[in-house]
Amino acid sequence: MGSSPGSAPATEERLLGLIDPGEIVALTQTLVRATGGNPPGEEAATAAALTQACRERGLDVEESTVAPGRPNIRALLPGGSGPGLLLLGHTDVVPVGAGWTVDPFGAEVRDGRVFGRGSTDMKGGLAACVVAMSALRRAGIALSGPVELAALVDEEATGHGIRHYVSAADRSHFAGCIVAEPTDLQTIIAARGDSYVEVLVRGAAAHSGRPDDGRNAIYGAAAVISDLQAWHRELAPQAHPLVGPATWSVGLVDGGLGTSTVPAECRISADRRLLPEEEADCVLEAVRGRIARLELHRQGLDVDISMPMSMPGFETPAEHPFVTVADRALADAGGPGLPLGGWTAACDGGFMARDAGVPTIVLGPGSVNDQAHRADESVGVEELVVAARAYALAALRLLG
Repeated sequence: MGSSPGSAPATEERLLGLIDPGEIVALTQTLVRATGGNPPGEEAATAAALTQACRERGLDVEESTVAPGRPNIRALLPGGSGPGLLLLGHTDVVPVGAGWTVDPFGAEVRDGRVFGRGSTDMKGGLAACVVAMSALRRAGIALSGPVELAALVDEEATGHGIRHYVSAADRSHFAGCIVAEPTDLQTIIAARGDSYVEVLVRGAAAHSGRPDDGRNAIYGAAAVISDLQAWHRELAPQAHPLVGPATWSVGLVDGGLGTSTVPAECRISADRRLLPEEEADCVLEAVRGRIARLELHRQGLDVDISMPMSMPGFETPAEHPFVTVADRALADAGGPGLPLGGWTAACDGGFMARDAGVPTIVLGPGSVNDQAHRADESVGVEELVVAARAYALAALRLLG
């Protein structure tokens, strides 16, 4: 795993010398300016910009259409026939939202930071991956396996891109996967999964002058919401040591036609974060059992429960050789020296761990808590450089 002791320092120094901060900044700016909001799913411009950048740097690129105008991108640096390294990212960004004081797609550079929607989550990470792969290619290092960048659509919504990627071919041939999401340059070895649970309560409409003639679906939904809030509190003591507890959060409530009508329907959409070992199907069964105990049928109400989206969490052992190589590469690249950690967010890496059996970590520039999905989102230039250096060193030591 890596070059011989005598040649390693010189090879690594030469490799790191090929990583240009200006190049990373310029590519991050290009990707930010390409927009890519999801919803509604406008990744095509970012995918085109990324494809051009990869081809200009001599990487092989394949596109795979997930939906009209929504291509997954695979950029490949060929190597030998051994297991490779996967760098994983996504091309979509969340909608801009309110409160910006800079152009969200202007990619302004100020005070050592690149500003714009997606700069942290996660176009800066994509740029660092591309520049790292380009440096490996220009260094002419013979690799025992390929380095692949998979830049996928729809990570911010329902995960169609990663589902398409893992189902299209056998993806188990990687020695490891680095998800280049923003982690404050901390090596993340465990992440929560996520699921959306929808509860539709059905009753019967009536005139509000005689409300007892109807069956109020909002009252039933209120009982469900109250129980989910209590359930959230019950989960708190059962925390995972790295990622914390599973959680509930009701995000949407939609019911009724007007104040003078007893509502016949009310829909609840709730976010249920999953622990690394939890299975979404088991959680869905638990939800059905819990809501059944509310006995809403005694109020004449029917309930339909579904889980329209789920993505698995993951945990890679701290002592796994891939973790050791990647975390040491980060330290030698100038990383902040943070301990191995967990992530309360979810990402596509869970699919690689669960469905392909690939050891997975999350490691990237920017902060998911302080910058992602916020107004005036930005990423530090120095973080971008350290990330690119870490990816390049990890690839060299794993495959060189």
